[in-house]
Amino acid sequence: MTIDLQMLGTGDAFSTKYYNNNALLQVNGYTLLIDCGVTAPKAMKALGKSFREVNETLITHIHGDHIGGLENLAHTINREPHGGKMTLLLAETLIEPLWRHPLLHTLHEEGNRSLSDIFDIKPLEAGISYPLAPSLTVELIRTPHIPGKDSYSLLLNEKVFYSADLTFQPELLLSLVRERGIARILHDCQLRGHGQVHTTLKELMSLPEEVGKLILLMHYSDEKPGFEGQTGEMEFLEQHRIYSL
Repeated sequence: MTIDLQMLGTGDAFSTKYYNNNALLQVNGYTLLIDCGVTAPKAMKALGKSFREVNETLITHIHGDHIGGLENLAHTINREPHGGKMTLLLAETLIEPLWRHPLLHTLHEEGNRSLSDIFDIKPLEAGISYPLAPSLTVELIRTPHIPGKDSYSLLLNEKVFYSADLTFQPELLLSLVRERGIARILHDCQLRGHGQVHTTLKELMSLPEEVGKLILLMHYSDEKPGFEGQTGEMEFLEQHRIYSL
């Protein structure tokens, strides 16, 4: 069974034209939200959707464009008449840093003592494939982004690589294609400059054709229109469009 991917947004942390790079995965009646950034509530509203339609939320790393909408999400779910909590999937190493993050300060002020007071926490261990629904599995892959800060990319159904924000990892990408046979790569892309904490378009275009042809670009800047037609075989992911993976 195919997975439907709909990007809530495809922009980088500073984009004003595109929402934060967050995604909805839908399969067989199950919906997974990948990251919940500052603009996620607005993006959901633009799509005519509600956080109430989400079964579980997965966090890849602790930056505002990936976690800044969690307070809104928690309030939306926790104020439901039936009670209950949103299930939050994340690496064990991210739980405490997430709880301490300033963007969650309102939840502290409401008297909550831990992240588990607000969410149903399900820790994930990197390198293990977890079944989330009958037709969906996810595996965390620890990937470098900010030195000293944990960040995790995703392997979906052992066939689709979904990057968090990461520096260029050609060996990983080659291994995923040649040894694990992945069929699609959804990769963050810094359009200009040097890749200090992100992978650049120039770096991605240096990959062998067998890898490049599998890549869809996301997490880009507002300069994206000027780069259309200049990305080789790679294509830009478009926010709100539904893709079958």
